[in-house]
Amino acid sequence: MNLQELQAIPRRPAFPAGTLTERLVVETQGPIGWLTFNNPARRNAVSIDMWEGIPKALDRFEADPGIRVIVLTGAGDKAFVSGADISQYEKDRSTAEGVRRYNEISNLACERFQVCDKVTLAMIRGYCLGGGVNVALCCDLRLAADDARFGVPAAKLGLGYGGNALKNLLDTVGPAYAREMLITARQFGADEAKTMGFVQRVVPAAELEPLVLEYCAMISENAPLTIRASKRIVRELLKSSPAFDAAACAGWVQACFDSQDYVEGRRAFMEKRKPVFQGK
Repeated sequence: MNLQELQAIPRRPAFPAGTLTERLVVETQGPIGWLTFNNPARRNAVSIDMWEGIPKALDRFEADPGIRVIVLTGAGDKAFVSGADISQYEKDRSTAEGVRRYNEISNLACERFQVCDKVTLAMIRGYCLGGGVNVALCCDLRLAADDARFGVPAAKLGLGYGGNALKNLLDTVGPAYAREMLITARQFGADEAKTMGFVQRVVPAAELEPLVLEYCAMISENAPLTIRASKRIVRELLKSSPAFDAAACAGWVQACFDSQDYVEGRRAFMEKRKPVFQGK
């Protein structure tokens, strides 16, 4: 299928209306499965219902032999995903039990991306921050517009950034850039992200969707079993060493969520002021 043929195919809903949350738009377009984060009022921040809908969407796409590539994108032109929906933190992530439940739901969604045998591609415009960085890192390919902005602001909020997410970051950009992103919590432009190896291509915003469709057309013509084998072998090669102490990492993250600084980070965000952290 060439690019012109693909562009002529309309998108169609992949689920009956009301099946999934309205904040997650799931569509098909020939060999493409589209998954759109649809929370533009909050720059496509991911809410719990969105995390819960992701595995269902991926199950639908993997069950369809006609789908060859899954494209993730954000509604509008302001953001891919600006992170987790911090407005839900006080209600859903202010207690140890709430943090544990939220992490289980979000980790399940991210793990589902990583074991997906279909090609996954992040089409990034605008903000790609925090949890959005991890969602993008769970994809095989990342193509960005020149207006994209990347960052991990965990240190500005006092929350812990989990071991699985950090491994995805390390595997992609290496320890030096990972440390810079985490310690400074600053935002990086698209060109810096390409230099780091975070994204494969950067183009002007008007050229992004045509480039994504061009990639999808190329992928759709390739052998699915070869792609599946390649993805599975890469996953095996990237597995953690047996010496990795996952329990210790989880404990350090939980200490962040149990801290007064995390309470201060949440409150400062909701009150639209700069947080004052005290390291306790």
